[in-house]
Amino acid sequence: MTAGVQARVLILARDDSTAGPLAEGLDRLGWRTVTARTEAAACAALADLQIQAAIVDIAGVEGAPEGIAERLRASCAPRRLPVLAMGSPDPLLRDRGYDLTLTGPLHPAQAAMRLESLVRTSVAEEEFEVRIETFSERGHVLDAPSSDPTPFRVLAIGEPAPQFLALSNALAQNGAEVVGAFTAFTAFDYLHEKPFDAVVLWAGDNPHEALSIAAGLRRNTRLYHTPALLYMRAESAVTASEAFHRGISDVASPDTPEAETAVRVVELARAFRRQKSVRTALEQARNSGLMDAATGLFTRDLFASHLMRLARSARERNRPLSVCMLKVSEKAELKAPRAGGWVARAVPQIGSMIGRLVRVEDTAARLAPEVFALALPATPLHAARAAGERIAAVIGCTAFEAGQGATPFVVEFDLGVAEVASPESVGYALEQAAAMAHSLKAS
Repeated sequence: MTAGVQARVLILARDDSTAGPLAEGLDRLGWRTVTARTEAAACAALADLQIQAAIVDIAGVEGAPEGIAERLRASCAPRRLPVLAMGSPDPLLRDRGYDLTLTGPLHPAQAAMRLESLVRTSVAEEEFEVRIETFSERGHVLDAPSSDPTPFRVLAIGEPAPQFLALSNALAQNGAEVVGAFTAFTAFDYLHEKPFDAVVLWAGDNPHEALSIAAGLRRNTRLYHTPALLYMRAESAVTASEAFHRGISDVASPDTPEAETAVRVVELARAFRRQKSVRTALEQARNSGLMDAATGLFTRDLFASHLMRLARSARERNRPLSVCMLKVSEKAELKAPRAGGWVARAVPQIGSMIGRLVRVEDTAARLAPEVFALALPATPLHAARAAGERIAAVIGCTAFEAGQGATPFVVEFDLGVAEVASPESVGYALEQAAAMAHSLKAS
């Protein structure tokens, strides 16, 4: 294996006819790829490299596609490996061991969006395993992610065209509950009233309206991960490439049999429901009674114990781990609000905002009255810095009360980041991050 390779995605395909354009496109989008022609070569790459996900061209591999995903995962265990299959979803709705199956050829933007979701789910599952140990040590048991046995809920948005009605019937035949919405306003009313596992958009005569609905999903933090399939006419002003870049998860046309399209929608819903169950399991920590009462974040001692376990997990799974320190700045504008106790009153809201702004697999803690820390699994240094800067920027746009007649104040953060090299260097990494924050304040 070539030294210095930093691939994020493995593509297992027999030739370059499909894998070549996909690999080139993913490389441009920041998902560096490595291609394997055989399963043995794929397993060797997974054992050597910090690969985050795999794509299998099931039409171009030797033998049956069943069992390949399990063998690929075993090659990099205990690191969890999401495996996406490129081919026709099983009409009997069997997952065949794959996290998701999408009809090929995959557009790079489509693949990147699905990979991001699958990788985050795998990292969240790893985080849950570590979190179980941390909370069990303190006598609190976290329930495992639960599987929802109810039918998948699909929202169909658009004009009642014959093909669209046929697709709705095919979805119902696959056990999905379909709710129809003929306008964007009605659709978002439904989306805010009840949860859906997938959305189907009919482009019709106005495809840009369908894309604006998809963009609305991606701008909403609660609906951001909901998959959306765009059902386009054969001749449309919108290209598939434009649709994927606007947040569409999959694209179908009237030439695609409704039964196949329905299976593709159900496949997206299945992956989304799994992701949602892992997120729900992780959020149990907030109701454990072990968190900081004012902010809902990890306490200093709980964070220290958990961070040590995360460092051991990162080494075992061959993943990066970074920490970020956020300290409320001591700028002159905060002198009066701090003296009046208004900064202390704002801290619970600040901590709550930090808890909502981190990813579900991240760990946010309150280390001191105005000092917060983040543990960011599967995150290299540059990404950790970007995460900290994003959180600081969002909170920096919030005005906090400073008392009657006083001008509301805003807070800034002294920010420091460091990568945890080993379990033995956890304390050193925190010191590095704190020192960086202090040096930035001084400068």
